[in-house]
Amino acid sequence: MTAFSADSGAEFGDGTRCVHGGHGGHGGERPGEPLAPGPVFAAPYHLGGDSADFYGRAGNPTWRALEAAIGDLDGGPCVLLPSGMAAISTLLRSVLRAGDSLLLPSDGYYATRQFVQDEMDALSLRVKKIPTTGPWPEGIFDGVRLVLLETPSNPGLDVCDIAELARRAHAAGALLAVDNTTATPLGQRPLELGADFAIASDTKALSGHSDLLLGHVSTADGEWAERLRKARTLSGSIPGPFETWLAHRSLGTLDLRLARQAQNASALAEALRGRVRGLRWPGLSDDPAHAAARAQMRRWGGVFRFELADADAVAEFVRRSRLVSQVTSFGGVHSTVDRRAQWGDPVPEGFVRFSAGCEDTDDLVADVLGALN
Repeated sequence: MTAFSADSGAEFGDGTRCVHGGHGGHGGERPGEPLAPGPVFAAPYHLGGDSADFYGRAGNPTWRALEAAIGDLDGGPCVLLPSGMAAISTLLRSVLRAGDSLLLPSDGYYATRQFVQDEMDALSLRVKKIPTTGPWPEGIFDGVRLVLLETPSNPGLDVCDIAELARRAHAAGALLAVDNTTATPLGQRPLELGADFAIASDTKALSGHSDLLLGHVSTADGEWAERLRKARTLSGSIPGPFETWLAHRSLGTLDLRLARQAQNASALAEALRGRVRGLRWPGLSDDPAHAAARAQMRRWGGVFRFELADADAVAEFVRRSRLVSQVTSFGGVHSTVDRRAQWGDPVPEGFVRFSAGCEDTDDLVADVLGALN
């Protein structure tokens, strides 16, 4: 299969690239072939010739099709993994050695910090934790092997200047990775801004239907891509072909889904002004301190946050709503809320991460306001 590469598709917009990415170049089709190939289920492959595949743990054409599509959007080779945490853990284990220094977001996804603390303790890493918005003082990157950013952060939705932090990290000899789950490659492209790695949980908006687990790491460096693929093969941390195929099928509507989700988030954020505390949606922010970071985002997503009085108030809001479900994920076509304090995030008991789905905007706004009233 010929990849729909960044070069061949450079003149096309995001929507076109989402629809056609990884499905082969136009003109190479043979009559009778399916328009969209199905998943390849295989453990061993026939040996001989110039085939790239010999065993299912080492390679699968269904993986490569989705990797080509995501890599085109991210701007570098993509390595697919079975979950977002598999992507993060594979990257950390591939990059870090005993005694290395690691810089993590103190306000990012809690499981990343927990993984470093519980599963990488034997490496005696020197771990620094910094909020997404800093402060980022001089010398903060000295001696650091890897910097991990998460912007917009989960669950706080704070942002930071990737380009500036990448420049400073590289000047100090550090590698820089960005967890791009919330933004997706349509909202923000960390590799174009100087990051060495872009990571995402494709369980969320990229696949967008709340029915599979998947993740990936894209990198600006082909050698790192090969090291990550080798780590995937040796660890056995491989994605299933059916889940991969489902994600590739879903990628075709990413542009459309994000547009409706952002439209709904914008309408809800405007409607909730003055009605709730702690309201934050990156597209709504007027804080000049975040202007440079927000300027790096190509478009806004559907995730925002606010605070209700306490856990009971959140439960009552969900009970009264007809459209909003309480689940611990985001980026799907259904609108959902997650009370993040229950998972150990250092936030108030009534802190709500709201993921706007693809419902009709008027219906969703009316439902949310009615439930809050």
